[in-house]
Order: sequence, then structure tokens, then C-alpha cells
Amino acid sequence: MDMVMKFGATSAVVVFTKSSCCISHSIETLIRSFGANPTIFELDTHPNGRQMEKALMELGCQPSVPAIFIGKELLGGANEIMSLNVRGKLKQLLIRAYAIWV
Repeated sequence: MDMVMKFGATSAVVVFTKSSCCISHSIETLIRSFGANPTIFELDTHPNGRQMEKALMELGCQPSVPAIFIGKELLGGANEIMSLNVRGKLKQLLIRAYAIWV
């Protein structure tokens, strides 16, 4: 779990994904559409991917991917990010995390 939290704090936006997950790709595309450049960890290709996936599940991510950190805080998965976007709050979180400038 410490490894996931450490990686989650390495950048303003961190997305844990799997290369075969279309929802992960959609969330990454959404975040990039605001001008952010997220750090991506693909669990199926990362040497410690299985341990990180287990840690994400222990943190409450069900399913384990996508899991999104913004401003060093685990926000959750696709449902949480889409909800924030629909409510107009995702952009403000990205600004506060210094992931984008307006």
C-alpha cells in the first residue's frame, strides 16, 4: 500500500491503469482534454503491478483500475471522476493540484 501512495504522490495527476482497459483509456483521455499530463502506471506491464493492484483494492478501489490520484489524494475510479466532471468540479481539482493553469 505504501508503494501505491508513494507513486500517487509523484505527480499532480496519477492514473493506475491496465493496457487492455478501455475505461482507463477514456479517463486518461478526459484528463488530458483539460491539458493535464498525467503520470500513467500500467499495472499489467509494471514489474510490481500485481502488488500495486492488490494495494489499490485494499484502499477500496473496486475494480482496481482505473484508480486516479489528483493532488496526492486518491479520488477513486472512473465513476468518481466522471461524476466530478459532470458536476463541473474536475477542472477545479486539476487547477488546485497545479496539473493545469488557466
